[in-house]
Amino acid sequence: MTRHQNQRTVVPTNWPVLGMIPGVLVNSHRILYYMTEFLIHTGGTIMWKGPWFANMDILITTDPLDIQHILYKNFNNYPKGDEFRKIFDILGDGIFSSDGELWEIHRKVTVSLHKHPRFQSCLETLIWNKVEKGLLPILESISRQGVEVDFQDLFERFTFDTTCKILLDHDPESLSMDLPYAGCVKAFSHAEEAILLRHVMPASLWKLQKLLRVGNEKKLSDAWKCIDDFVYSCLAKKQNEYIIISCEQQDKELLLLQTLLGEIKDKYGSFEEPTKLLRDTVLSLIAARKDTASSALSWFFYILAQNSNVEYKILEELNTHFGAKVGDRWNAKELSEMNYLHAALCESLRLFPPVPLNHKSPIQPDILPSGHQVDQNTKIILSFYSMGRMKSIWGEDCMEFKPERWISNDGGIKRESSYKFVTFNAGPRACVGKDMSFSQLKIVSATVIYRYHIELVKYHPVLPAESMVLQMKHGLKVLLILVSAAYWFG
Repeated sequence: MTRHQNQRTVVPTNWPVLGMIPGVLVNSHRILYYMTEFLIHTGGTIMWKGPWFANMDILITTDPLDIQHILYKNFNNYPKGDEFRKIFDILGDGIFSSDGELWEIHRKVTVSLHKHPRFQSCLETLIWNKVEKGLLPILESISRQGVEVDFQDLFERFTFDTTCKILLDHDPESLSMDLPYAGCVKAFSHAEEAILLRHVMPASLWKLQKLLRVGNEKKLSDAWKCIDDFVYSCLAKKQNEYIIISCEQQDKELLLLQTLLGEIKDKYGSFEEPTKLLRDTVLSLIAARKDTASSALSWFFYILAQNSNVEYKILEELNTHFGAKVGDRWNAKELSEMNYLHAALCESLRLFPPVPLNHKSPIQPDILPSGHQVDQNTKIILSFYSMGRMKSIWGEDCMEFKPERWISNDGGIKRESSYKFVTFNAGPRACVGKDMSFSQLKIVSATVIYRYHIELVKYHPVLPAESMVLQMKHGLKVLLILVSAAYWFG
């Protein structure tokens, strides 16, 4: 009887007329926790009932077979669709909101950029430059002063600067000693918060807010203008510069924006607004890299600060592989040899996926492997955040931070199904930049771990923000303790 009563308190009550919306409103400040709780009690899948008048019924699932079916086996039946494009209208016709031929061309352009012979070395050089000239001087200053710092803020600035430099050939220098106000960085966060609320709010309500420019829709509108002003000004400046750059100089340098522009003109010759499409393309790629990487780094250091044994093993691995080279610039091949660091990052991403939810709808009625029937009016949410907390998927110890679960018997990395570990999405829309993301995460995390021991500021609350990206609501306040190699290895 007790177990049955507890389940009833967790599973949302389906009220007459209002459906399950009251439960969401009461728990809006902890929506990911709340969703995970009732998914655990319902076996991983639930049909969430919206108000009868709002057409908001949502199937929420963590079932790996359902996810494989939606993202791969029946991929063509689950396009982004008009509803997705309305919710994510700020992205325009970029890769994340397009379908069909337009998406296929976007995909080919993105893949060609990542396969550019100089892309890997250019990206690594850019990241190292920002680490050495931006991140480390700030950390050294903060460490000497003995003051607390918001790691999430630093990582957001770091990834924004590096992403803009690689894509727009422009460094906003938001990560500098005086930590200037970074309006565009904050604009992305405001937009992501508003977009999440669009998922659980009747469309008529958020569209009314948008029309009246009130609430979160006003924040989104202001953020949209701020982002557009920044992106369009960068595009105009760089396109003018490229006109006067000689072909010989362009051949010597990797100018991704110029390459991207050439690809768009070649593939979209008849497109009415090539500059608008370039904006959409660049904005989608910035959104893909900027906040996801900063989220991954923030949550990794949060959980690492609570697991000194993992920190010690990473330092041991650094010392074993690099020895006297610790502190030098490591390339992708050298970083790929650090299996324990890779495993620790995977384990953090399992528990704290930067994109916690994915939104889908079928264009034809379908029956999922779990037996649930869906039609054109059914919205589907794939809860990646909840998946990492399901015993049915990851075992009884799913809530433990155990990098060892990623290490095979021979000491290599254990490969998990992309439909079980969905941090980088799966199927045809799987993340093209997965390897590049790991390179960035490893460079930054290894550099910081070797130099500093991170302590969380006591009593500072660390909670997920209500956002489409898994950010921390109040940031990540930490103290830095300078540590020499002798301290760890004696």
